[in-house]
Amino acid sequence: MESLKRLLSINALNMSQKISYPAAERNKTPILEVLKKHLKNVEGDVLEISSGTGQHAAFFARHFPKLTFQPSEYDTSLFPSIKAYAEEVPTKNVKDPIYVNAADDWKSLGVSNRFDYVINVNMIHVSPLPCTTGLFKNVGEILKPGGLMITYGAYANNGIIEPQSNIDFDKEIRKRNPEFGIRDIQDLIKLGKNYGIELSSTYEMPANNKCLVWTKNVTNQPQ
Repeated sequence: MESLKRLLSINALNMSQKISYPAAERNKTPILEVLKKHLKNVEGDVLEISSGTGQHAAFFARHFPKLTFQPSEYDTSLFPSIKAYAEEVPTKNVKDPIYVNAADDWKSLGVSNRFDYVINVNMIHVSPLPCTTGLFKNVGEILKPGGLMITYGAYANNGIIEPQSNIDFDKEIRKRNPEFGIRDIQDLIKLGKNYGIELSSTYEMPANNKCLVWTKNVTNQPQ
């Protein structure tokens, strides 16, 4: 009886700490379908940058039980939510979140260089450009040769933002912060080459978003 009471108490606490973003609920399944095409369910490590509430890591992890997921977040006030979601994962393969500012040197924050995969959802367009530069620079250092980075969000291409809803969205986020904005895929390709990261696949996603799969060169030589 006492153990049951304790379990019910823990569940109630988790429910009170969990934050749910509607966008994360909508996009987690389409993103998972892309991950299933590229992630291998063998022993390995996944780093999620900008984990937000923890909804994605918890959802993805149960589908790849042999992979270990490491959430990270700049906003430490979201840590309780990330932990609460992680505790509900039956496969128990989601670690406690760590603090990472994408623009910083991740190794100075204790991030290892052992990762097979990096996942980054809806950060690039709603963060200052140094965060995107830091993302590619650090991934070039902490991702294993041949490893993959999967990014998701709204993107321009060849200087064109489309459709109109994305144009409106870009204006909206730039009003919120002039350093925000939808980034151009071609600019990201050039950035990635500086750090041995190449675009290998592009997927059209619901709500006019895209999922980009990036591969770290085996030699990791800047282009």
